[in-house]
Amino acid sequence: MHGYSRLGGAARSPPSSPRFRHGRSKSSSWCSSKESNSMEKLVFILMSAVFRRRGLLLFAPLLYISGMLLYMGSLSIDVVSIKNGVVLVHKRAPPGSVYRSPQLFQNLWPFMEADNGTTLNVLMRAWTKKELREWKPCANRSVPEIELPKSNGFLIIEANGGLNQQRLSICDAVAVAGLLNATLLIPIFHLNSVWRDSSNFGDIFDENFFIQSLGNRVHVVRELPDDILQRFDNNISNIVNLRVKGWSSSAHYLQKVLPQLLEMGAVRIAPFSNRLAQAVPSKIQGLRCFANFGALRFSEPIRTLAESMVDRMVKYSSHSGGKYVSVHLRFEEDMVAFSCCEYDGGEEEKHEMDIARERSWRGKFRRKHRIIKPGANRVDGRCPLTPLEVGMMLRGMGFDNTTSVYVAAGKIYKEQKYMAPLKQMFPRLQTKNTLATPEELAQFMGHSTRLAALDYTVCLHSEVFVTTQGGNFPHFLMGHRRYMYGGHAKTIKPDKRRLALLFDNPNIRWEVFKQQMKDMLRHSDQKGTELKKAGESLYTFPMPDCMCRQAEPKSENGNTTKYMKL
Repeated sequence: MHGYSRLGGAARSPPSSPRFRHGRSKSSSWCSSKESNSMEKLVFILMSAVFRRRGLLLFAPLLYISGMLLYMGSLSIDVVSIKNGVVLVHKRAPPGSVYRSPQLFQNLWPFMEADNGTTLNVLMRAWTKKELREWKPCANRSVPEIELPKSNGFLIIEANGGLNQQRLSICDAVAVAGLLNATLLIPIFHLNSVWRDSSNFGDIFDENFFIQSLGNRVHVVRELPDDILQRFDNNISNIVNLRVKGWSSSAHYLQKVLPQLLEMGAVRIAPFSNRLAQAVPSKIQGLRCFANFGALRFSEPIRTLAESMVDRMVKYSSHSGGKYVSVHLRFEEDMVAFSCCEYDGGEEEKHEMDIARERSWRGKFRRKHRIIKPGANRVDGRCPLTPLEVGMMLRGMGFDNTTSVYVAAGKIYKEQKYMAPLKQMFPRLQTKNTLATPEELAQFMGHSTRLAALDYTVCLHSEVFVTTQGGNFPHFLMGHRRYMYGGHAKTIKPDKRRLALLFDNPNIRWEVFKQQMKDMLRHSDQKGTELKKAGESLYTFPMPDCMCRQAEPKSENGNTTKYMKL
């Protein structure tokens, strides 16, 4: 027996491409080693000659120091010291590998102060219009009100992770349900060991709106019917879990999942995160787009408070036309611990990070052969930016101390210490805890996913969004902002490798630092409007799958405007 499938055809599975990493070549290491050996021999020969001729002993200290300075220059040695008659040689750390940002801030702060009010705040002109054509949202276009074909069975998925990983799973589940002509059960949320949030679908998203919006596209139900439940002894866990591999193609679902769905009447896929390939037929991509931009909206309590917070932020920024900057600050304890980076907390910080890693990942970082290299992580741009570093970057770009800044974050690691310089640079700083009252936030406390939804909304409506560490939150926001703002993300995505080198130079001149930061802002502007490439996610790059291009052909009256789908 063959079931009705809404769409056939194979699709390519798109592995995500990691960022290119530069490493040292073997030849350069060999040359460095060879040069070092030569310098050692030269120093030894000089010292031997000195001690053979007693008359030259008076010059021994001078020759020794000269030889060591020469040796240090060839080996990038930073310090030579003598302790208890023993010469101690300390090798200089590679550029960018040590957290020296506080020293840089101390040197640059007087120049930042002097710059206040001397030029127009860049917030008023952060982005320039690069495209002659703009994009328009198309995901919400209506479809004919026709009765859907009889369902092939019930699809049960389990969404894991935080807010936007759950969002990804939900949208992909809608797409798979449409592909298989299955009835989707409202997704079940898995209790994550890091997020520790017991919220259900209806606590975060508007369940009624979700079901009604998808009515003409996909079957969705809140509960399984009694006959299906009785078939599995009234226990969803008894429904077979198919364990679909990550990034599975549409062909895999049609060939492997659909037959089991038809046979058993219900199938379960848990976990479901990243279980559908990026490249799928256009009709299925359309379901993804609609689910994300049309069917998913936050629950009424979240929506009400979030909209009030946006209004307050706009009023608070009236001096800049209601424009403000939002920053996704990933400097919570778990993020710092997971990154394996070191800052300026010494042994106390190392001890706290070891405890945090063990609490959340239980032995993952103590496995045999695992080597943690904090310096290499910093040079490679993997370390979360501190509040201080974010502040220096923004001030260098031209955002002065009158800029209203909203910080989206969980509990910042050592908040009193690390947030102080950011508040010093941007006194008009707000968070959800200052923008909303304790009474308003009370219903969300203890639910990190719901609190993240508040942050998401305030960031969505900012003039400038700053991402500091990657992850689903900024990726979904960049895509959502492209969808809302004519195809431009209006997002600053800093080059953290470049920043690591700049922050490691406390003596850099303010004018030079500013020019580097302005170049980085210009690059973010240029990369703001990007089309989705093969293997990339439409949740980050909604063009052209979820958006239409606006053509503006010349006409006699100059008013002709059309929208066309690519």
